Amino acid sequence: MKRLLFIVILIMSVNCYGVDYRQLADPKQQESYDTLTKELRCLVCQNQTIADSNAELAADLRRQVYEMLEKGKSRDEIVQFMTDRYGDFVLYKPAFKGKTTILWIAPIIFLLMGLITVFFFIRRKKASENLQDQAGSLQNNEEKQNKIRNLLEKGDAS
Repeated sequence: MKRLLFIVILIMSVNCYGVDYRQLADPKQQESYDTLTKELRCLVCQNQTIADSNAELAADLRRQVYEMLEKGKSRDEIVQFMTDRYGDFVLYKPAFKGKTTILWIAPIIFLLMGLITVFFFIRRKKASENLQDQAGSLQNNEEKQNKIRNLLEKGDAS
């Protein structure tokens, strides 16, 4: 029973991670294919490259890259074709230009906003602690003054 379960798990794991791999005759083209499939984003998965994705669209994009390389298209031509067709989002690391400025600057802005928020939070907490300390010292001063008054009044009465 354990062997059967092991075989079923093995078959399922091989099946769910099966990504087709194409082999080109020219090593330079193969290198271009490998780099391109790692640089293009799967539009279905969005957090995976088309090399890592099992989605049908990723398989179609891999096939398209393969065919374009076989036809002799350059890496730049393929990237241009993909960005013209799917937009800059298809690039896993989009180029820095007008349309993608927010993609590059937003993390820095959010980091600065977070740091500013933490700064003001700590500052406010310290201010409230100082107010509590001052209130405590004022209360202590009032108690001391009351004791002194009591002593003075008792001292005059004796």
